[in-house]
Amino acid sequence: MKIVALYSIKGGVGKTSSAVNLAFIAASKGYRTLVWDLDPQGASSYYFRIKPKLKGGSKDLIAGKRELDGLIKGTDFENLDLLPSDFSFRNLDLVLDTKKKPTQQLKKLLKPLAEEYDFIFLDCPPNISLLSEAVFEASDVLLSPIIPTTLSLRTLEQLKAFIKDHNLHSLALIPFFSMVDRRKKMHKDIMGTLIKSYPEILKTPVPYASDIERMGLERMPLGGFANKSRSMEAYSALWNELMLYPDLQ
Repeated sequence: MKIVALYSIKGGVGKTSSAVNLAFIAASKGYRTLVWDLDPQGASSYYFRIKPKLKGGSKDLIAGKRELDGLIKGTDFENLDLLPSDFSFRNLDLVLDTKKKPTQQLKKLLKPLAEEYDFIFLDCPPNISLLSEAVFEASDVLLSPIIPTTLSLRTLEQLKAFIKDHNLHSLALIPFFSMVDRRKKMHKDIMGTLIKSYPEILKTPVPYASDIERMGLERMPLGGFANKSRSMEAYSALWNELMLYPDLQ
């Protein structure tokens, strides 16, 4: 089982759409795949037309009174399941803070799923918090979307510094370009500079495109309604790049 966290300190960078579409591609290739929607806004859950309902909320989950496998819902797509968000997830930091070894709690919860899934995608809220640290400890790969703008680059530097300062040496940080508008000279210039400076950045850019925005209207991954689109082709190429990483073999 490989755990891939879609994470960025900055919001609005295409994190959720990337989690949903990459998970769809993994499932379509026959991998048993789970998306865990950790964001209390529940965007991933919305895309899959699943309403969250977690009795006892995050407190019971972290306390061990509920197991993850009893909360997992099937989606309309083969091999693809969802662990829906719940608004109580806004309190996850507070709940984790009451536990011994709080940053190990997500890893502990996910461990029993190792025989059931090949890939688990974590759709994470945009902040640096105790929940973020727990995500970092649980994940094999931190997949971080960045828009080619100055502010996004700054958050990438902050994230790299945080990982270094907390000695998370086993965590692979893999950035990729998201919401790219090739008509903008700044986007093209920043991408060209970064690819030279940061060889770990994936080469496939995800475009800023209307079909990705349509996911909210269709309430499904791109593959459910626009399988031949330019954006779906980009995500497929991104997936192929990801599969070259030793951390995901």
